[in-house]
Amino acid sequence: MLKDKIALVTGASRGIGREIALQLAKEGAFVIVNYFGSEEKAKEVVNNIVKDEGKAIAMKCNVADSNETKSMIDEILKRYGRIDILVNNAGITKDSLIMKMKEEDFNQVLDINLKGSFHTIRHCSRQMLKQKSGKIINISSVVGVMGNSGQCNYAASKAGVIGLTKSIARELGSRGIQVNAVAPGFIDTDMTEVLPESVRELAESQIPLKHFGTAKDVAETVLFLAGDKSNYITGQVIHVDGGMSM
Repeated sequence: MLKDKIALVTGASRGIGREIALQLAKEGAFVIVNYFGSEEKAKEVVNNIVKDEGKAIAMKCNVADSNETKSMIDEILKRYGRIDILVNNAGITKDSLIMKMKEEDFNQVLDINLKGSFHTIRHCSRQMLKQKSGKIINISSVVGVMGNSGQCNYAASKAGVIGLTKSIARELGSRGIQVNAVAPGFIDTDMTEVLPESVRELAESQIPLKHFGTAKDVAETVLFLAGDKSNYITGQVIHVDGGMSM
């Protein structure tokens, strides 16, 4: 389905990003596994892809830094000549109640979660415009739709991703580029593994399907948006949250 497509997945060394990279590669895409913190985990993702007869490389870049991001995009274009799929998954949390939240924690979350997406889109868009094609998929969150106590920075960043998605979809749509967002709910990853059992039970009680999702649930949605079956879909937010945001 995605044979020979060049795909960049940010924050792809673990969790949802890792699964997205694996699934894109299984469908034939050449995957650039972006990471910043863990080279070992990123190389592990690449090795898993190669073992499965897929194609991938790891690239280190802090997407919060515009110059670093430009250098990464330039290197990809120098090596492969195009970018067909961009998945903006890189994200962090720095949770705290508003009265106790440090300004640096607020800024860092927005710099990575929101500005990181802005930087990659900005530096990829010129090539996609030349190609007159491209798929941009931004990973938002149910928290960006509903809000959540103690996560005002994260919620603001993910709500911003939705606004960014809709605006860029309008800008680039006439040139054959689709821009959509995926908003996961509670997903079983290393980030949710640390939740106390009482918190998990409370969260599950608010989900109509009564259980957390998996990284593959999110990755399958990204696959759909990255492929040809979504060619007439743009500017949308697809909720993968078990019905939590209804």
